Amino acid sequence: MLKNLWAPWRLEYVQHAGPKDPCFLCRAAVPGGEDDRLVLERGRKTFAILNRFPYSNGHLLVAPVRHVGDLGDLSSGERLELLAMAEDFCGRLRKRLHAQGLNLGLNLGAAAGAGLPGHLHLHVVPRWIGDTNFMPILADTKVIAQSLEQVRVLLSNRPRRIPAKRRPRRR
Repeated sequence: MLKNLWAPWRLEYVQHAGPKDPCFLCRAAVPGGEDDRLVLERGRKTFAILNRFPYSNGHLLVAPVRHVGDLGDLSSGERLELLAMAEDFCGRLRKRLHAQGLNLGLNLGAAAGAGLPGHLHLHVVPRWIGDTNFMPILADTKVIAQSLEQVRVLLSNRPRRIPAKRRPRRR
């Protein structure tokens, strides 16, 4: 029997994805609204942002502020800062989310699977032993165990208290 797994947060992606959209990384590169845009940290030439549609808890992107699509288009300062920021977040993911491994990857160009081929970004994906299961294979669904807000608070160096769940009043 077919069962539904509700994932209403995917609607935004399905409705707004496509080449006609402005670059979400360029929008996020403009200072302000860090929490709403899921920006974790800003450097002089790069920034880190949580992936709104993650492969696993803590999946983030490190991108240059400038809209460039190829490694050769980066200045040496941008390349250095991109890797330094990725290295810093690898440490945070190990320490704060207890990641047992990490996948780092660049998809350069649409043919390589880049969803945003014009703005280079490095994926940093935390992994755990046994983090794969039958859901993606049988149900074409990924299970993400933490909210983006919880992960943002854990990874940001400007932590904020995670709002407690409200308990129903007893009468």
